[in-house]
Amino acid sequence: MTLGRQLTGLAALLVLGLAVAGCGRKAPLDTPYEAAVEQRRQAIEEDADYVPPEPEPPVRDRPFILDPLL
Repeated sequence: MTLGRQLTGLAALLVLGLAVAGCGRKAPLDTPYEAAVEQRRQAIEEDADYVPPEPEPPVRDRPFILDPLL
């Protein structure tokens, strides 16, 4: 293989990697609680056969002595 072909292959892989890395949802992440509430709301709106149980709200976060280090 010549150097030109290697550089062309490497450039193609780089472009492909950047294109794949750019795919996805551009929004903040949902917490598990928010996702469960949304799933339940959609099931109720669609009159689904199975409606997931209502999720329990998360427990309030308690501070820990090492939190400032993070």
